[in-house]
Amino acid sequence: MITDPHLFFADISLDLTRGEYFAGMQKLEAESDNFQDFYTFHLLHARALKGMQRFQEALTSLKTCCRIAPHNEVAWKELIEVHFLLLQSPVDDLASELEELSAALAGFEPPKTFETSDPTPLNEQKQPFSDDDSIPVPTESLAALFTEQGAYKKAIKVYTDLIQLNPSNADTYKNEISLLLDKL
Repeated sequence: MITDPHLFFADISLDLTRGEYFAGMQKLEAESDNFQDFYTFHLLHARALKGMQRFQEALTSLKTCCRIAPHNEVAWKELIEVHFLLLQSPVDDLASELEELSAALAGFEPPKTFETSDPTPLNEQKQPFSDDDSIPVPTESLAALFTEQGAYKKAIKVYTDLIQLNPSNADTYKNEISLLLDKL
């Protein structure tokens, strides 16, 4: 256990100043459980990561610094620097993925379609579905719509399904079915 955090952080800061990022990182990681809420810990951690070219992880540590001490401009400035470094650093995975995508697009040939841009003819649009087709979501408003359109068999089917779904309104649905049967 560290007795004086100031001496601990000064030692790590000295390592980072000398360019000994890995040594500083090892010391920080050994004590990470004790200093998770410390601004200085996350700032030094970010600097060590930045020195090791691990910009994405440094970004995360600097964001933590900014959450712990939002008015401290040091972390904000370093956060911007790391963002800039991250944008400039070559990312091998991204570059190879872009190359693969580019090669795939170079050989891309759009599929040939035989569709026209003409709208669906009106007589096809008005064709109702069969009376035997199932209705996935029977509702009272759908039954009323079918009744209004004169599709009495479909309305009866919906009311029959509604009796199963809502037995408390069964008498109402049975009356509607009786009225529809009279119209057939």
